Amino acid sequence: MRTLADIGEDALIARLVSLAPTGNAGEGPGDDCAVVDEGGEMLRLLKTDALVEGVHFLRNADPKAVGWKAVARVISDFAAMGGTGEHFLVTLALPGTMEIAWIEDFYRGMGECLALYGGRLAGGETCRVPEGSAAVISIAATGSVARGNAVMRSGGKPGDAIWVTGRLGGSLVGKHLSFFPRVEEGRWIAANLRPTAMMDLSDGLAMDLPRLAKSSGCGFRLMREAIPISEGCLLDQALGDGEDFELLFTAPPDLDVIGWREMFPGLELTRIGELVPEGQGDSLAGGWDHFG
Repeated sequence: MRTLADIGEDALIARLVSLAPTGNAGEGPGDDCAVVDEGGEMLRLLKTDALVEGVHFLRNADPKAVGWKAVARVISDFAAMGGTGEHFLVTLALPGTMEIAWIEDFYRGMGECLALYGGRLAGGETCRVPEGSAAVISIAATGSVARGNAVMRSGGKPGDAIWVTGRLGGSLVGKHLSFFPRVEEGRWIAANLRPTAMMDLSDGLAMDLPRLAKSSGCGFRLMREAIPISEGCLLDQALGDGEDFELLFTAPPDLDVIGWREMFPGLELTRIGELVPEGQGDSLAGGWDHFG
């Protein structure tokens, strides 16, 4: 009998979403957030995300940093759509031996992130897991994006340039607990740079770039020598560490980035390749797969 490890995360998701009703084009699974059109000038964004002890954090990690990360991951997905987060629901599945002080500091970290990015705690749920089981934290949230500024993964075209913000690699040595979601940057990109597709880098460039290209019905050609690498890291780490939470997007090849440099002088924006027709271009292996 086949197992999750046999097929991997992406294939699992593709099988599961075929078993239930989904939304219209742009509303169903497959992007950083689900998009719901309720009419009016704003589109509703929906997102859920989970952290598992031993996978996304260790018990001896700073609980405030873990709380920050739990919310910031979700906010980063809103940023990848050109939007912002608004109302957040938190589900805690914890062993009864969990220290109260750890949980309180976790909430303090969440609160600091919500306060900085304008989100609000709206409610949640608590339940117990068997002793010896890992703690599980799930965040669900709503957000919004201006109707004309929503950016999906599926709009890229052959010839589009591929861009990335910031530098990649280093999450495994602590960066995954100290990142800042690119909310202002994502909104500015959506409004000013004519992006055709966009996502955040959560599972590593080696995993996420092929996902974006596939969603757009394209292949890709990567300029490895151009990839911006975090200080002290190697190319393999920039490709595969994951949890960079930078923005990866495509845009017409004549993109003018002078405005970006004026608006965000402290953050690099680097062209790292181009989209090509489906079936052509490069391939990548690596990155994070929960079941691979």
